[in-house]
Amino acid sequence: MGRPIRVLIAKAGLDGHDRGAKVVAAALRDAGMEVIYTGLRKTPESIVEAALQEDVDAIGISILSGAHMTIFPRVLSLMRERGISDVLLFGGGIVPEGDIATLKMMGVGELFTPGASTQTIVEYVRAWVAAKTSRAPST
Repeated sequence: MGRPIRVLIAKAGLDGHDRGAKVVAAALRDAGMEVIYTGLRKTPESIVEAALQEDVDAIGISILSGAHMTIFPRVLSLMRERGISDVLLFGGGIVPEGDIATLKMMGVGELFTPGASTQTIVEYVRAWVAAKTSRAPST
């Protein structure tokens, strides 16, 4: 890939606690990725629009509010509608194990719960983008 991996980090809904999102954003940036942090209280629509405008490889959403079963499916739906279903959607926060499995079946990537290593997150994003790039048809 000729450019750095571009990742949008977002806080959706009414969740106002963004320390984890900022830590992950800093870790991704320190690993050489370009990170766009949207700030607090974004709608799924504004997240997908920002992802389109910024031409990102991945969208990471931090959820602590319990709205994960609403936010992630809506973002996925909008990504498909807008033609960016080839962008990784991953996340982190307080998400019960049963909901993690359901969200993954819907198409969400990895969901990192509290205590996850930032290095694990960096490696996951790198591996996902590398696999996507190797599957992409050459032009």
